[in-house]
Amino acid sequence: MRKEPFGVGSFVHVFNRGNRKQEIVRDDKDRWNFLQMLYYFNSDYAAPNPMRTLQDLLKSDFNSKLLWPGEWPVRNPLVNVHAFILKDNHFHLIIEEIIEGGTTRFMRKLGTGMTNRFNTRYKETGKLLQGSYKARLIDDEDYFQYLFVYLHIKNAFEMYPGGLKQAFAYFDDAYEFAVRYPYSSLAHYVGHGPSPIIDTDEMYRTAFPDQREMKEFARDCASFLEFDEKKCSISEPQPL
Repeated sequence: MRKEPFGVGSFVHVFNRGNRKQEIVRDDKDRWNFLQMLYYFNSDYAAPNPMRTLQDLLKSDFNSKLLWPGEWPVRNPLVNVHAFILKDNHFHLIIEEIIEGGTTRFMRKLGTGMTNRFNTRYKETGKLLQGSYKARLIDDEDYFQYLFVYLHIKNAFEMYPGGLKQAFAYFDDAYEFAVRYPYSSLAHYVGHGPSPIIDTDEMYRTAFPDQREMKEFARDCASFLEFDEKKCSISEPQPL
């Protein structure tokens, strides 16, 4: 098992991208499956052939809801997921280690599951992801807050029509675009319904007790995100 230089109680920014920057999802079915894996693989219970088993147990709900089957043992998460976003060729997570080795176990299950499903669906072979996941310890409160903007806003703004430049020019509209993006945890934090994937949101609720404050912090940061890398632009996490 990969040995990490952090322990229980640590907050970590985790990132991985497609091998050779290839797509890791191609359509909404792939994207929904990523959300399923974030939820169902974050457990110390490892069902044989879990996605097929879930499909049999949940029936029609399998394609629309994240529900823990009553036939399975009580869900005991490996990590706390605090935030996430999926893009076509990479993803970002903010997770908290809650049991020794939980991050490694969770990321191994996620990476293996994504690769196996992708290769099976598209009749491909080989690596889907660019090696082992990268991780950066979050040990500074300011970084924790700016990371919220980087993950939820900058990554979503890059998908806005016209890209970052247009998104910054039409911030309010772009912010709503980011909120509506269904493969991100931002909607959870602005009150558009809870996400079963977010195990606890206490840290970000404490950092941003008011939704308006959250948006204005994002606006202040985004207004110079392109120009002030030291303050707002968060570099990709490196292997710890």
